[in-house]
Amino acid sequence: MKYTRLTKEQLEELHPEFIRFLASQQIDKNEWDTIKAEKPEVAEQELDVFSDLIWDAVVDKAEWLEHYSKNHIFVFKLGREEMESIVIHAHATHIDFMSAGGLQWLNENIFSDEVKVSRGKKAFGEDRNAEVFALIEQGAILSDGTLYKQLEDMF
Repeated sequence: MKYTRLTKEQLEELHPEFIRFLASQQIDKNEWDTIKAEKPEVAEQELDVFSDLIWDAVVDKAEWLEHYSKNHIFVFKLGREEMESIVIHAHATHIDFMSAGGLQWLNENIFSDEVKVSRGKKAFGEDRNAEVFALIEQGAILSDGTLYKQLEDMF
């Protein structure tokens, strides 16, 4: 397996797509029920293949990621060959970017000495999608790039 198996909730959300995936393998509902009951390892393999297909499509299309922690915000612009990042670090230990109050504080103090903003650029290695997925596994979320674009205009 290249990525991780989708969660039960994600699989439920993607139920129509999973039915189409099974149909592409000439597996109908009755046969799927039989596979689950009599060959659970085969059912597990099908779930893994489906999960990899979904994750590969998601990370391949990903253009923007955001990752929030207590004192840092990382925003990423994902190209085909490289990624660019903007990192915001709050020196004030009482600030929590995971809260609305922390984001409000940032809005009011972004140009103060309490905040450090840095930019970076990194070429992807051989497997862009694996690197993007690793960021997602570390807590990054897909975004529409609004925050990145705003920060890019500011700095």
